[in-house]
Amino acid sequence: MWNLPNILTLLRIALIPIFIAIFYLPWEWRYVASASIFGIAAATDWLDGYLARRLNQFTPFGAFLDPVADKLIVAAALVLLLQAHATVIFALPALVIIGREIVISALREWMAELGKRTSVAVSYIGKVKTALQMIAITVLLAVDPVAYPVWDLVGIVLLYIAAILTLWSMVVYLKAAWPELSKAPDSTLNSTPEKSSETDQEKVESSS
Repeated sequence: MWNLPNILTLLRIALIPIFIAIFYLPWEWRYVASASIFGIAAATDWLDGYLARRLNQFTPFGAFLDPVADKLIVAAALVLLLQAHATVIFALPALVIIGREIVISALREWMAELGKRTSVAVSYIGKVKTALQMIAITVLLAVDPVAYPVWDLVGIVLLYIAAILTLWSMVVYLKAAWPELSKAPDSTLNSTPEKSSETDQEKVESSS
């Protein structure tokens, strides 16, 4: 479990409280510092996946923790930025991104219970979406929205593009899972074992 890719994933989680604390420091350099830490964390997302493939160090722990780390750091950053951008314009893509992660996480868990988690594996669109999210958030963290409105606008535009890709990737996942979601419940399978066990019990009681 304690291989290099997993350690990098754990490092990404450990950086979350650090960049949150720096974001609230009363100094101007906090913007660049918090953005740098977030950028380092985002880089480890690519690096741990690359190392896992290159070193053939895939583990169940890493498969579970990697997407959790991504969602935690993105959600934390969006909540912080929502305080500095307390407008509907910013809240809309933030809610889309966070809401999508909740929906897809629940979908993957449900599909895993059916033994069909690979049906909703990460797609290419999802990877592009994640990259754009990281870039947009890094830009937004790096600049004072009042002092640098143009760069702030660039970050918001990138975030909107990421939100659109977020919705697109969610549709792709839901479409892949739709055959299972649309299945009618099989009442026969649910009732048969109970009836069978009751019949067996009646036979035992009558024979005794």
